[in-house]
Amino acid sequence: MDWTRAVDGYCERLDPGFWAEPINAVTNAAFLVAALVMALRLRGAGLPLANLLVGILAAIGLGSFLFHTFAQAWAGLADVLPILVFILVYIFAASRDFLGLSGRMAGLVTLGFLPYAAATAPLFGLIPGLGSSAGYAPVPLLIAAYAWILRRRAPATARGLAVGAGLLVLSLTFRTLDEPLCGALPLGTHFLWHILNAVMLGWMIEVYRAHMLAGGGRGR
Repeated sequence: MDWTRAVDGYCERLDPGFWAEPINAVTNAAFLVAALVMALRLRGAGLPLANLLVGILAAIGLGSFLFHTFAQAWAGLADVLPILVFILVYIFAASRDFLGLSGRMAGLVTLGFLPYAAATAPLFGLIPGLGSSAGYAPVPLLIAAYAWILRRRAPATARGLAVGAGLLVLSLTFRTLDEPLCGALPLGTHFLWHILNAVMLGWMIEVYRAHMLAGGGRGR
């Protein structure tokens, strides 16, 4: 594979230059802002997994910035890997501390995300117009499933997860509309995916923080 291959997948990009996507690039600061806000809220909480999620959230912003400036295959990997790591760490935390599973069982559930995503993403790909966003579509469905499971055991946490799933669906909508609306909106809508996704990821950490500080988790 040619890791220096140019990637042009967004409405805003018209040439291979470093600053060809200024709005898409700059709005990655939203991830850093969300990470800073949550780092401040977690001070003294003694929640190592939550702090790890904050670090990954910052890495998501940096990786996405690299992708929307260098716009090469290697930068695309830097963009998606932190997102995958965030998902896996959150699934582990949610399975252990929301559902009360042992660390070993939570690890097995976490590993189960990979075949789950591999099986469901192609099905979402059959939805007309969803395009590359199909790869992310299994995630809000999974969040909604956790919310449903927790609806009686931890209703506040369930509501928080449901809000997170809704935010992710909204942000995915703007990610999906970037190319179809390109003719009418030259800047595209991908930058709204960045902003809303940053809010959503920060919110998901807040849901975990609130659950743990309320005494609902098994471990820290």
